[in-house]
Amino acid sequence: MSTTTTRLSVKKPPWLKVPFPGGERYSWIKKRAANLNLNTVCEEAKCPNIGECWNGGTATFMLMGDTCTRGCRFCSVKTAKIPGALDAEEPRKLAGTVKNMDLRYVVLTTVDRDDLPDQGASHIARCIRSTQRACPEMLIEMLMPDFQGNTKLVQQVINARPAVLAHNLETVRRLTPKVRDSRAGYDQSLDVLRYLKQHCPEGYTKSSLMLGVGERRAETLQAMEDLRDVGVDFLTIGQYLQPTKKHLKVENFVHPDEFNELARLGDKMGFEYVASGPLVRSSYKAAEFYIERKIRGNA
Repeated sequence: MSTTTTRLSVKKPPWLKVPFPGGERYSWIKKRAANLNLNTVCEEAKCPNIGECWNGGTATFMLMGDTCTRGCRFCSVKTAKIPGALDAEEPRKLAGTVKNMDLRYVVLTTVDRDDLPDQGASHIARCIRSTQRACPEMLIEMLMPDFQGNTKLVQQVINARPAVLAHNLETVRRLTPKVRDSRAGYDQSLDVLRYLKQHCPEGYTKSSLMLGVGERRAETLQAMEDLRDVGVDFLTIGQYLQPTKKHLKVENFVHPDEFNELARLGDKMGFEYVASGPLVRSSYKAAEFYIERKIRGNA
């Protein structure tokens, strides 16, 4: 496997440059979300693919507000010990917006709400069910928190029956304490993913890794093996980009050839599908297109 990387410099390498977002559908989604006080992770996480995805009719909605109780060093989402109250109308607003977008596949994700008695599990389940009722033919991918490893709360999300159950490992074991909030954990995340597969064996599970935070090649491969060992079906691997100067620094820019090699190795490990590239994110249109075709029996 190639180990070609580019050391961090003032300018990003050319493969990370994307056009400034714009377009009629992009503007419509942005305005609609703002008017209904809905949050998209596309905006909150400063995703570089936002223009491409929104104009292509794909968006990832972030449930339970725009403020997280955790402070992961890579994430640009706002944090607070006790964020505001949940919007009881969010399930209805979300369902209406998604229906108007005329989507076949939607990704829902959330902030962490460690301050709530059930960490928001029942609210997440209501959002899934409300969207399913409004759009019965649409597939829902749920990118969920770890719920501090509480499997009763994880089960509430499983019981809502999204088509894909996802939780992100984010980084390798050694770097987890540096990259993620102290309430997150490498083994805790693996345990959640294992539980998802064991208690919904007919469903699909998904996770994501980001590179460029100081991981070693062997560590990345071990993390991939660990994910496969707990039954993860779909894996996305992308380049970490520092959202602000206050966040974790980028240690290196990984070359596209190395991402391609990781995809090849992931296929050999037995993943159903691996999307690996500098601009790949946990919610990534190419991966979602493949997953939709797979679930509907067209892959």
